[in-house]
Amino acid sequence: MYMPDQRDLVNTESTGSPAVSTPHNIEAEQALLGAMLLNNEVWDRLPPIDAVHFYDPLHGQIFTAIIERIKSGKPADPVTLGPAFTKHQAINEFLTVPQYLGRLAASAVSIVNAVDYTREITEHAAQRRIIDVGMRLVEQASDGVPSKEIVEEAERFLLDVSEAGGASTWQTFKSAVSSVIEEANDAYRQGGRPRGMSTGLIDLDKKLGGLVNGNLVVIAGRPGIGKTALAVNIAWHLAKLYQTSGGKEGCVVQFDSMEMQARELAGRVLATECGIPASRIATGDVDDREIEMVNRTALDIEATPLNIDDAGGLTLGRLASRARRIKRKTGFGLLVIDYLQLIMGSSGNSGNRVQDVTEITVGLKALAKELNVPIIALSQLSRKVEERADKRPQLSDLRESGSIEQDADVVMFVFREEYYVERERPGEDDLSKFSDWQRKLSTVSGRGEVILGKNRAGESGVLVPVAWDGRLTKFSNLTSRGF
Repeated sequence: MYMPDQRDLVNTESTGSPAVSTPHNIEAEQALLGAMLLNNEVWDRLPPIDAVHFYDPLHGQIFTAIIERIKSGKPADPVTLGPAFTKHQAINEFLTVPQYLGRLAASAVSIVNAVDYTREITEHAAQRRIIDVGMRLVEQASDGVPSKEIVEEAERFLLDVSEAGGASTWQTFKSAVSSVIEEANDAYRQGGRPRGMSTGLIDLDKKLGGLVNGNLVVIAGRPGIGKTALAVNIAWHLAKLYQTSGGKEGCVVQFDSMEMQARELAGRVLATECGIPASRIATGDVDDREIEMVNRTALDIEATPLNIDDAGGLTLGRLASRARRIKRKTGFGLLVIDYLQLIMGSSGNSGNRVQDVTEITVGLKALAKELNVPIIALSQLSRKVEERADKRPQLSDLRESGSIEQDADVVMFVFREEYYVERERPGEDDLSKFSDWQRKLSTVSGRGEVILGKNRAGESGVLVPVAWDGRLTKFSNLTSRGF
């Protein structure tokens, strides 16, 4: 395989210092590029790396070309990249750059080790920067530059090297306060609208402040209580708003459903829009007018940007990798995961589910910040809630609750007293008890609560009343009963 011109020694004769070996690993650079050409999904798994980290300039150019095609949603392989390098200077009389691309892909040893290759490359790049800084300091000292200035410059350079691969995350308090004031003024000018994206539930938005980019929002509840319904309602509201506003409001939504199939979720949305229960649509229990309405509604909503992925058995790493790739293609603004406990933990935790969930919640919070979108993750509650007289959920009811409570920015509980009263139905032979039960059921029917168990940016422990339509599995504003 081609080896670049050797630049292994840095000549420091001007300072009287011996020549210094330049850290690099050409084989690692070739192996990484080959792996990326062989499988473009490798890019989603890599730690931060850029073209400047490559020792060989040609490798940096190839890396840039690969990334540009991947980010534009196009395949990057020797065939598709070749035309971009046809006019590039040949490596030698026997090897052109397009031919070299083919050799890189053909000689790729392991895709699995791509992360290790990346770390090797970036580490050598950092070491080369340090050498450059050291040589510059030696030159300045030899030229009589005051030591205080040399030390200050050294600190700046070394800080820059330590942050290589990622942008600086620190900011002054003045800058942070300015951001708060800007958000407050924007909210005031917009008549008190939430700083985040609307959930479609007015009272919830007032207490929550909307869905904020970078936040991990957990919606928790017992099976059958309506947590998936709430997530679907929010997702559909934002996707529909994005379509009707021409992209000015709302967002493209990515819905990862590990429990329900895509057609089931689509059926729920269709039922919500046409007002006919999903069970009747699925079984064909509709008349001519209704089936015409169903078909017309389906045509009206089919282009709404709510994308559903119902693949199951995903690890956190696989889920994050796919989210990054889809984010580049669709630019989604909300990721919904149904549900958290179905994400597989790493094998290193030996079946310890608490450790698995800790790894998952930490990873989801980091992914929300990385993608700069809110992530809604649904979560099951333990059976402890069923043992209490007041069955309103608490943070301690979260299964493997420690990490979920700690890592989530918001924890919302879904509660419907109607769900529990329905299960207390007495026999109709005791008319007195049955009559009391009917009265009790009528007072709670069609109502639900979203409880803000944790709200990092606002008040916690707040109960937000909402309307519930069991026929359409739909939550809505209690006042208008419309979404």
